[in-house]
Amino acid sequence: MRFISEQRFDNGCLEREFTLGDIPGILWTPSSSPSPLILLGHPGGMNTMYPRLASRARRCAQNGIAAATIELPGRGERPRSAGAERARADLRRALAAGEPVDEIVDRLVIPLVDRAVPEWRSALDALLSLPDVRGPVGYSGGLIALGIRLAVIEPRIAAAGLFAGSFVPRCMFHEARRITIPLHVLLQWDDEANDRQSALDLFDAFGSREKTLHANMGGHMGVPEFAGDDAARFFARHLT
Repeated sequence: MRFISEQRFDNGCLEREFTLGDIPGILWTPSSSPSPLILLGHPGGMNTMYPRLASRARRCAQNGIAAATIELPGRGERPRSAGAERARADLRRALAAGEPVDEIVDRLVIPLVDRAVPEWRSALDALLSLPDVRGPVGYSGGLIALGIRLAVIEPRIAAAGLFAGSFVPRCMFHEARRITIPLHVLLQWDDEANDRQSALDLFDAFGSREKTLHANMGGHMGVPEFAGDDAARFFARHLT
């Protein structure tokens, strides 16, 4: 891990951009340290997503929690995958035509998760070696399939807040049944980018004894501001 820039916000939160090999990332740490850590998931395009990521990270810092994220394979400035680009185009056409998408979702999501999860685990190794970051660790956001895989295989993740706003291959439902950590699941009831019944089936499949579904009216981009407050209380309860 190599830090390449830093800036400090008025609330004392320190933001540092880094590279992990050729993977770009950002770490935000509160003024108090060492602090627990939340991995901030996102759908890719870290520069485009930066305003929302930084807002989520500053909220974490207010609660004495560090936050970090890295770019997904094939997104942002990372090299594109021809197979993934074809799958995205096929998915858009199938959705517009009202055709089945399960096979396309498999082609798009499974290779992405297989590539991304080892990178996020390597980032976690590097982050926890820093003097101002410690466990426990949480995962927050999307892609939800990435969060599912990490929650299953990464023992350092103690709690997860998942946004049911992206497609999950049906073959990953068996992984969801293996999850045992506390879960806070957010669902937009009228999400045009996801199937509501599939999201409800996924929530039912999660094996955690403590799992909470927060459903709000509105589309994919209509997440209410107070939903962030609910998630913050969830992570404060389990990480601090």
